[in-house]
Amino acid sequence: MRRLLCLLLLLLALPVGAASLLDSRPNATLGGALNNSSDFLPVHEAFQLSVVESTAQHVRLRFVAAEGYYLYRHRFQFHAQPADIQLGTAQLPAGEKKQDEYFGDVEVYHGILDVDLPRPPGDSRPFTLAVTYQGCADKGLCYPPETLRLDIAGSGAAAPPGNTPAATGWRDLALFFLAGIGLTFTPCVLPMLPILSGVVLRGSVGGWRGLSLSLAYVLPMALCFAALGALMGLFGAQMNLQARLQSPAVLVPFALFFVVFALAMFGLFELKLPQALSSRLDRLAGNAKGGSLWGAAVLGVVSSLLVSPCVSAPLAGALLYISASGDAWGGALKLLALGLGMGAPLLLVATGGAAVLPRSGPWLVTVKNAIGVLLLALAVGLLSRVLPGPVTLLMLGLLTVGVGVFLGALEFAPKTTAQRLGQVLGLLAVFYGLACWYGAWSGHSDPFQPLTGAQTASASASAGQAGAWQTVTSDAQLQAAFADAKAANQPLLLDWYADWCISCKVIEHQVLTDPQVQSLLNGYRLVRLDLTDSNAEQRALLDRYRLFGPPALMLFAGNGSEVEGSRVIGEINAADFAQRIASANRQQGL
Repeated sequence: MRRLLCLLLLLLALPVGAASLLDSRPNATLGGALNNSSDFLPVHEAFQLSVVESTAQHVRLRFVAAEGYYLYRHRFQFHAQPADIQLGTAQLPAGEKKQDEYFGDVEVYHGILDVDLPRPPGDSRPFTLAVTYQGCADKGLCYPPETLRLDIAGSGAAAPPGNTPAATGWRDLALFFLAGIGLTFTPCVLPMLPILSGVVLRGSVGGWRGLSLSLAYVLPMALCFAALGALMGLFGAQMNLQARLQSPAVLVPFALFFVVFALAMFGLFELKLPQALSSRLDRLAGNAKGGSLWGAAVLGVVSSLLVSPCVSAPLAGALLYISASGDAWGGALKLLALGLGMGAPLLLVATGGAAVLPRSGPWLVTVKNAIGVLLLALAVGLLSRVLPGPVTLLMLGLLTVGVGVFLGALEFAPKTTAQRLGQVLGLLAVFYGLACWYGAWSGHSDPFQPLTGAQTASASASAGQAGAWQTVTSDAQLQAAFADAKAANQPLLLDWYADWCISCKVIEHQVLTDPQVQSLLNGYRLVRLDLTDSNAEQRALLDRYRLFGPPALMLFAGNGSEVEGSRVIGEINAADFAQRIASANRQQGL
């Protein structure tokens, strides 16, 4: 039953985790169009801004772009209020080069960006810092320029409203702590707890003595993990891995590493230190005397280096993740939490609570295999950033079909109730995997809706070309265009556009000029809402229609109502948009 519960949790978590990783796909045109704003984060969640340091010499700001989002280097502006406080030139690191056929060469930042602003010498007055920035989603949505105001004091600064990096940090630490506890329940670790407790405690179970000895073992072990996390975070920051992780040259090797770690969890081989080093550490551990605080501390340090094969692969994966974040302090805290989680069961044993721990059994192998499957899911998620959406959906289907077969989907005569339940879950996993395969072959990529749009709409051809575009910039002009179209019972296409939006240019030049699209738009009134100025009135329009920014395409019927299911947010290719128009035309009886 424990085996089934573990795999049930795995089945529930796998599509969700894979979907969050697939969300970082760089180009939405590979997998069709997006149709609602829930696919994108609000601007303050996509780009989190905080003040990490404020001294008499400088102010250091930190931007954290969510996975799949980036900031433009040339769109940053920093102004102090009052204006007589003259800040120095912002110190921005070199960004990732991005070439665009419409905008030329630009630099962008993924992940974490630290900006230093020199303060005027000898001027320690508090002031308000106005920070203007602009970013986009890899899927094709561009946010309007955003301005936040921060209150800067001589000794510190306040973070902008709605920014809660502390809450996010605590959540990450809690997850790593739980992961550390989970690593204890593997066949290489849990059976060793009684032996380890006997060596460390030497009979001092329970009371203050048992707690102090176990802490003397756990804390040095966790601190060694923290040192590894800090080194990997520092290494990632120096290599600028946040930006490099958008490159196939880095993503593919990282994904292969996760595949190797998964194979190790499946028992194909063991990950361990070289024999010369491990033998020396074994001798050092053997010379350490248990039952003393010093001996327990030495054992803790050595054990952090002599990690078991069950822990080596997940730990290596965590180190890769931390190196990609480029955050040394964050990496240290995360692996400290992981080490404390791994040591928590030993603390239970030391204080006399060993009875609450589960006994060893075959279910431990199931936990080990489940971790291997999750590592494979991470590999698929990394590859999804460089592979077309249908290919990643095909790989996800292969993974879930494998899980289903492992659960007994193909067994013809299950004997026990647990085996029957496992077969049901396995059949569900196989069915989901087959749906992913069918969706992949149909050109789709959404793991939540792999069959969406499987029925290809037949393109209805009509003679003539689409009419000329009418450009509006205000609410009054837009409402006038709506009124004219409604009075003539004429359908309307509304294109949300801005000069600073790269994806808008792609749609303008590659989608709206397509002959099939133009043929299907015959008879439509074509209105382009230009949001280049990004003023208050235009932002109010975005809020009214529940949009975060351009590009967006909306189809309205002759009675003035929006055609259900036709909205497009982000980039879309001409073929997919033609299907949207054809479907909207059928709904209107055109």
